[in-house]
Amino acid sequence: MNTMPSVSEFGQRHILITGAAGGIGMALALQLLSDGARVSALDQDAQGLEALRTSSGDAAQRLLIRTVDVSDSDAVNAAVDAAEHAFGPVDHLACVAGVLQMGRVAELDDTQWSRTMAINMGGVFNTCRAVTRGMIERQRGSIVNVSSNAATAPRAAMSAYAASKAAVTQFSRCLALELAEHGVRCNTVSPGSTDTEMQRAMWRLGSSRETVIKGDAKAFRLGIPLRKIATPEDIVEAILFLLSDRAGHITLHDMRVDGGATLDQ
Repeated sequence: MNTMPSVSEFGQRHILITGAAGGIGMALALQLLSDGARVSALDQDAQGLEALRTSSGDAAQRLLIRTVDVSDSDAVNAAVDAAEHAFGPVDHLACVAGVLQMGRVAELDDTQWSRTMAINMGGVFNTCRAVTRGMIERQRGSIVNVSSNAATAPRAAMSAYAASKAAVTQFSRCLALELAEHGVRCNTVSPGSTDTEMQRAMWRLGSSRETVIKGDAKAFRLGIPLRKIATPEDIVEAILFLLSDRAGHITLHDMRVDGGATLDQ
């Protein structure tokens, strides 16, 4: 990785990322560090955060890592305070943290359902609430919350995950409306199948790369028209655009990045 900062609109800006210890979150953090940004990385995976620090090379001086369960509002508030003490006000927020919970409704237990909602939706609420207070006061900032194309496309054995992501999408729209008068933007990126550990976990449960690409009529699931699985970097590009000043007149938007898998419904 090239650790020398490039000329970038994110240079010296402070971006806070949840779910930064792997997958899309880590790829986003590394790209922003490469661009010269200051990054506060939150995740409950301490080992993954250390791997992020190691991968950052010389740019690690612009990286703050905090082991945080985003479902814990007090821990999130403390992490945001620490981040702003270290790097100043948060200019941009990317909520990427999430967990996958498979299982049919009749088989899910209370803990599985509650944990999925607490992390996937509660974590977004906790982090957005903590960060937007300062953004409102400063009258600037941008937010991207990572949802999923499962928020709009029904999937058997994915009710908990899909419902939590649908909540993220609608929450983000409501938040965007509240923040608009303060000059703060909030948008959603909704990935489809992406080559991350979460996707590979689904394949280990019986799916496969080929099945996802081709589709499965028996499961009422369309394939991917572009005939490929997304890379984390594909999703990162969408997040960066919506965070950036190039998207300065875009808010309340849900950008689906799924190769056409949901026919942009």
